[in-house]
Amino acid sequence: MGSQIWTLFLILASLACAAHCAAPRTPVPVPFGRNYYPTWAFDHIKYFNGGSEIQLHLDKYTGTGFQSKGSYLFGHFSMDIKMVPGDSAGTVTAFYLSSQNSEHDEIDFEFLGNRSGQPYILQTNVFTGGKGDKEQRIFLWFDPTKAFHRYSVLWNLYQIVFFVDDVPIRVFKNSKDLGVRFPFDQPMKIYNSLWNADDWATRGGLEKTDWSKAPFIASYKGFHIDGCEASVNAKFCATQGKSWWDQPEFRDLDAAQWRRLRWVRQKYTIYNYCTDRKRIPILPPECKRDRDI
Repeated sequence: MGSQIWTLFLILASLACAAHCAAPRTPVPVPFGRNYYPTWAFDHIKYFNGGSEIQLHLDKYTGTGFQSKGSYLFGHFSMDIKMVPGDSAGTVTAFYLSSQNSEHDEIDFEFLGNRSGQPYILQTNVFTGGKGDKEQRIFLWFDPTKAFHRYSVLWNLYQIVFFVDDVPIRVFKNSKDLGVRFPFDQPMKIYNSLWNADDWATRGGLEKTDWSKAPFIASYKGFHIDGCEASVNAKFCATQGKSWWDQPEFRDLDAAQWRRLRWVRQKYTIYNYCTDRKRIPILPPECKRDRDI
């Protein structure tokens, strides 16, 4: 009887691992000042709980932002964010990675504000060699203004994965063999900001920011960075192949993650550049690697 119970335990453990073993490690919360510092409009950043949580404030005079102290070449990066509540039309809350050169690489989370009662739009984008135009947009399956939710990027030599609360919402695979540039040799800093973009952010700029609702406030915590720190001029990671995010289980999504990504695409995706034949008549090469295109 004992051996049967043990066998059942091993089977259940194996099934659990199949669904979760390839999931990124759970971030450990750290204070703001360990990894980040403010970059502009310092008086529009408010600190709480010893710096474990901050608020970014936007008014008609200025927004504000902060960036990482270091530059990183691959890793896992996340931020817990609670979005601007109420009428946030025209505002953009951002969490992104970007290199420093003119032909820069960039990995973007952009949260586009809304009129009260309308859903937030989450836009993701990937820039390679200074060129973007790889937008995808989704509605979220929860109200991002009511509580903190974790937004994460897993970036290695094989793929870039965008996560919302451990649910993969987008994968950008390394398709250099198809002639597509991939971020692999430009270290990036991590940036966060709250700013006014009412010329495009809400309904293509039709909805303008209502400054009578200011200040607009977005809250941040978590401040997680687990990456290969490098100088801005580095071309490779000194620990390449040795870090957890380089291991084989993180070179692709597992079966459970692909199912969750498909769920997001079927129920919540409202725009995907890979399927926009009007704007992009010829299917981009990297989209050929997409399982659902």
